[in-house]
Amino acid sequence: MKTLKFQMLPNELWWGGSVAYALKQPFDLTTNIKLNVEETGENQSAPFFISSMGRYIWDDSPIRSIEFNDGTVTLDGTNPVLVKAGDCLKDAYFDAMRNHFPFEDKELPEIFFRTAQYNTWMEFTYYPTQQSVLNYAHAIVDNGYKPGVLMIDEGWHIGYGTWEFDFHKFPNPKAMVDELHELGFKVMLWVVPYVTPDGRDFLDHKDKWICDIMGKPFEPRLLRQPNGEVAILKWWNGYSAVLNLCEEADRKYLDSKLLHLINDYGVDGFKFDGGNIASFSKHLWMTPPPEKTAEELNLAWNEFGAKYTYHEYKDTYNKGGKATIQRICDRAHSWGDNGLGSLIPTALMQGLLGYPYLCPDMIGGGSWAPTVDPNFKCDEELFVRMAQCSALFPMMQFSWAPWRVLSKESQELCLKASKLHDKFASIIVELVKKARKTGAPILQMMEFYAPHKGYARITDQFMLGDSILVCPVIQKGVRVRKAVLPSGTWEYCDGTIYQGDTVVEVSAPLDTLPYFRKI
Repeated sequence: MKTLKFQMLPNELWWGGSVAYALKQPFDLTTNIKLNVEETGENQSAPFFISSMGRYIWDDSPIRSIEFNDGTVTLDGTNPVLVKAGDCLKDAYFDAMRNHFPFEDKELPEIFFRTAQYNTWMEFTYYPTQQSVLNYAHAIVDNGYKPGVLMIDEGWHIGYGTWEFDFHKFPNPKAMVDELHELGFKVMLWVVPYVTPDGRDFLDHKDKWICDIMGKPFEPRLLRQPNGEVAILKWWNGYSAVLNLCEEADRKYLDSKLLHLINDYGVDGFKFDGGNIASFSKHLWMTPPPEKTAEELNLAWNEFGAKYTYHEYKDTYNKGGKATIQRICDRAHSWGDNGLGSLIPTALMQGLLGYPYLCPDMIGGGSWAPTVDPNFKCDEELFVRMAQCSALFPMMQFSWAPWRVLSKESQELCLKASKLHDKFASIIVELVKKARKTGAPILQMMEFYAPHKGYARITDQFMLGDSILVCPVIQKGVRVRKAVLPSGTWEYCDGTIYQGDTVVEVSAPLDTLPYFRKI
C-alpha cells in the first residue's frame, strides 16, 4: 500500500472516483470527507480523480480510500500518481484518457440512441408474462412511440443461473420474440451472475462435470471459500452462489446458456445486472480472502457481457473508454437527490469517468418499492419532467406505461419528449461516433465546456456536444427557467436569440424542455 498526500491549489475543485458520490462534488478547500472503495463501488467507478486546475490522480489498481480534509488530500492505493496535465478540467481529462482509458473504436447499435428504449420492470416487476409483454409492446406502437430496444426484466426465467424461460408464464417464447421483431423491437433479457443454491444447476456446479454446447466436458467453479466450498453471497433478492467469470469454465457455462436463448428463441442480447463491487466487497469476508478481488470479479463480469452486441450495464469498475452501454442506477419517483434531481449530476460524472454511452434510469423512476404502497399516487408533473430531462441524453428509457399511469394531457407530453429525442437522434449518433474517435464526453458539464468562467458548480444544465445547451426543469411547479449562457449567440427553442456571457430567464411551461442551439 502506498500513500499519496498533497495540498489543493487555491480555488481548485475536484471530481471523480464514483458516480455514487456525484451529488457531493466538486470537493473544495472546505470539504471534509473520506471515501473508501466499498462505499463507491456502485454504478460506474474508476481509480481516477480530476481537477479544475488541470491535475488528476490515477492508480492502476483500486484507490482503497481517499480523504479531502480542508485542502489536504490523502489517499491510499497501490501506486497512485498525481499528474499536472494542463490548466483546466478538459486538459486533465484528455491527458488521462489518452494515457489510461483510450477509447475503443467499436460500433454500438444505433437503435440504442435513435429512439427510446422500453423496459418491463415497472409495469410487471417480478411477474411479466408472454401476453403482458406482447400487450405492452403493441401499446407502445399504438400510442405513437417508435419501437426500439425492449428489455424483458426480471421474472421471465426460472431459478437464477438456469436462464431458461418459465414456460408457465412464457409458453412459446420463440413466437413472442418473432412477434416483437415484426413490430420493430430488439429484445433483451435480464440476467445476473448469481446462481440459486438449490436444484440441478447448483449441484452441477458444485460437484459434477457438465458438457458445453460442443460436447466438451468442463468443470464450473463458482466463487469459492478458502476451504473449497461454494461461497454464498447476499444480494438484493436473497442469498446465492455467484459465477466467477474470471474462470473459463464459468464463462463457458454462462455463454452456453445465453447462446441457447439467442439461437433457439431469437433473443438479441442481455441486460447484465448486479455484480457490483460494493456487493462483493461487503460479503467477501473469508479469511484468507478469495483468489480474486471484488474489482477483478466485476471487471470479468463486464468483459464477459460486452462481447454481446446488445447489452447494458449499471455497475462497472474501471472500464472507461469501452464501448459499453451504461445506465444510471435505480432512481426514486422523487424530485429530490434520489430522483430527478440526481440525473444530470450523475450523467455528467459518468462522462468525466469515461462512460459517455449513458442512459438515465427509467422515466418515472425504477425504484419500485413505493408503488406497492396502496396510497401511492403517480406525480404526473414529475413523470413529464423526467421524460423531458431524459430526452436529450444519449438514450432514454420508458418502463411505466404513460398511457396507464397518466392523464391524456400528460401522456401527450411524454410522447412529445420521445419525439424530441427522435428529432435529435442523428446529432446524438454523430456524437457517439465522435466519442469513439476522440474520447470526448457526449454530455459535458459547463466547467468542461467553458473552463474558469465560474460554471464549476452548475449541475442543473449541460451541453449536448459543443452546440446544444440543455436546461431541464427539475423543480416542481416551475414554469420559468434561468439559464447560464456561455459566450456566443444562442437560439432558444422558441426561436428567441440571446447573446451569451449572461444569465437569461426563459419561459418553461410544462410542455417545454428548455434548450438552446449555438448559432
